[in-house]
Amino acid sequence: MSRTPGWLRALSSLAWILGVVPVVATVLPFVPTDAWWVRILDFPRLQVAILAGLSAALAVAVLDRRRWRVRVLLVLLIASALYQSAEVWRFTRLAPKELASGSCPPRSAVSLLIANVLMTNRNAAPLLSQIAALDPTMVLLTETDDWWDARLQSLTSRYPHVVRHPRQNTYGIHLYSKLELLDPEVRFLVQPGIPSIRTRVRLRSGALVDFYGVHPTPPQPARDTTARDVELVIVGRQVAADGRSSIVAGDLNDVGWSATTRLFKEVSHLLDPRVGRGLYATFNANWPFLQWPLDHVFVDRSFSLARMERLGHIGSDHYPIYIEVCRQ
Repeated sequence: MSRTPGWLRALSSLAWILGVVPVVATVLPFVPTDAWWVRILDFPRLQVAILAGLSAALAVAVLDRRRWRVRVLLVLLIASALYQSAEVWRFTRLAPKELASGSCPPRSAVSLLIANVLMTNRNAAPLLSQIAALDPTMVLLTETDDWWDARLQSLTSRYPHVVRHPRQNTYGIHLYSKLELLDPEVRFLVQPGIPSIRTRVRLRSGALVDFYGVHPTPPQPARDTTARDVELVIVGRQVAADGRSSIVAGDLNDVGWSATTRLFKEVSHLLDPRVGRGLYATFNANWPFLQWPLDHVFVDRSFSLARMERLGHIGSDHYPIYIEVCRQ
């Protein structure tokens, strides 16, 4: 009677463990809860799809496919891989574009650089170099504290319109603009320590655009997603109620394929320029194989996209995003 080699038994155990993980990671987000440890599984859809595919291949190679439990595992893994892939496929070039492409005269254009600077990052030079090289009309920065506020003072010579709200809790926010800002305000929509910005922006053409800069809290231990979800829905409803041309930008601490962001888009009627173009993953800049898009720009249908680019490393755990849009 032959015995199964030890290495094969170990591989079989590994196949079962690796097989269960993506299945659980696929099923749990269907639970209607705002618990952080469930909602955070919205982020790694692509990674879970890849893990499910690799686990299925390993299971085929080392498990006995004649056993019904192995067959069930394979069916679940294939279903998980297909479902997770379907969730992110819109953020590939295979999908139709949600926002039309187009260029326009400078008077009708808005170029925007957004970056989460990482409050503990104490090297402002890479970010300032990117701003100088791209020379955007607007710059939105999050996680800015008093140290960053001092280092950003040099921007005021090129950006005369400024909204500054440094904080020491990683939720500071700064907006710099070459375009005139009308009635800018710092607001606390849900939590007293979490600011956001709302302002009207006058383009060089004279057209007015509402701009919202946001940075809600992320899902993490001891912090569920209720506040984040509520803030995004509040902003979305305000955009819809005002019915004006609008831009919403910032570190949303959410991904474009999540139920919350889909609800935000449904309520606000705004469009995501990533759809049909790519992931443009911005977080985590230090983890090559665990990255997803947390920093976003949403615009209404009066805009077209001229350019969108994920920028290089600035010492933060986020990559900056640069975007040029044209108001038709």
